[in-house]
Amino acid sequence: MKPSELVYDWNQASAAMLVPRGPVQLNDETLRDGLQSPSVRDPSIYEKIEILHLMEALGIDSLDLGLPGAGPRAVEHVEALAREIAQKRLKIRANCAARTHENDIRPIAEIVQRTGLKIEAATFIGSSPIRRYTEGWTEDFLLQTTEKAVKYAVSLGLDSMYVTEDTSRCDPEMIKRLYSTAISCGARAVVVCDTAGHSTPLGAYAVTKFVIDEVVKPSGERVRVDWHGHCDRGFAIANSMAALAAGADCVHACALGAGERVGNTQMDQMLVNLKLMGVSPWDRQDLTKLKDYCEAVSRATGVPIPPNYPVIGEDAFRTATGVHAAAVIKAYKKGDTELANAVYSGVPSHLFGLEQVIDVGPMSGKSNVLFWLQQRGIPATDDVVERIYRRAKSSDHTLTEAEIRECLGAN
Repeated sequence: MKPSELVYDWNQASAAMLVPRGPVQLNDETLRDGLQSPSVRDPSIYEKIEILHLMEALGIDSLDLGLPGAGPRAVEHVEALAREIAQKRLKIRANCAARTHENDIRPIAEIVQRTGLKIEAATFIGSSPIRRYTEGWTEDFLLQTTEKAVKYAVSLGLDSMYVTEDTSRCDPEMIKRLYSTAISCGARAVVVCDTAGHSTPLGAYAVTKFVIDEVVKPSGERVRVDWHGHCDRGFAIANSMAALAAGADCVHACALGAGERVGNTQMDQMLVNLKLMGVSPWDRQDLTKLKDYCEAVSRATGVPIPPNYPVIGEDAFRTATGVHAAAVIKAYKKGDTELANAVYSGVPSHLFGLEQVIDVGPMSGKSNVLFWLQQRGIPATDDVVERIYRRAKSSDHTLTEAEIRECLGAN
């Protein structure tokens, strides 16, 4: 019997489903928005190229190469990534961030000319009343700036992605006017942003549906709708799923949720959830490189991976608790790896190239000890098992391999 047949899945109850309306695209912001955290290190070009290839291996649709308007280093890195995509004929599509200013948009076009790679210009501008008041911006100023920037990008042969910062705190009338202006000027993608991490899932659904129903559909144009969220309230994944359920086509995210303040939507967790929900095309995607991707980003940026981080954290598929371990071991004894991966885990580890780990600690039973020894081909004599068991029960932590092996030679 398959493990799926042994699970009653309340997630499939119709009232509980936040189901994307169609195939889902993912845009990786790790190498741009993810690097805006004040705690990260800007990776070298070689590290960024390694991460780029891991994005490609995971099937991620597109990535933000950076903001070339930021200066020479940014231009150098963006161009190197663009050349790598072009020369290696990678499938992943490229975009670059830009303020709604010619000085930011022009460098994108110049990199396109030098590399031959098609790059979408993601021009962004603040939109919410609180931002307008703080900056002293009038509505007419925002509309004129939007029109000028989008038309300029299109005149340079760039595809235009128009981004309103802080959309989730913007009034409906201004949302409608800004996006309508951008679309009429040639933008063929718009990005709904929860820049301050303000949204709840219901809010994310409402604002995304408003943009689709009140702006995109009436325009008569084929316009991609993206969601870009932050995690200040801990809702980043839930908000992204809600936006997709409202009709968004694409979610922006970063490996490990890197980014400003508490970070962006977690790309790795989006991949995991889309896979488990059976969402096209991620239901068929090989995600066994997921941990490699996260570890490469962690090394390159200095963003740590907590032990309890979902799926790729050290403890994600690791237990030293006797009752839990006993159930996993019984499943292994049935010769069923999938069952072992599901009996005490909501995420099947094998889908991500990982496996269950059983350790020995103060909460362990003798079955943990027996399994640990058997996995390493060590004879599980009664006295050895007893010594390890006693050591574990007297410890205040999970035993290391060295500590367990000390028990093997004890008298």
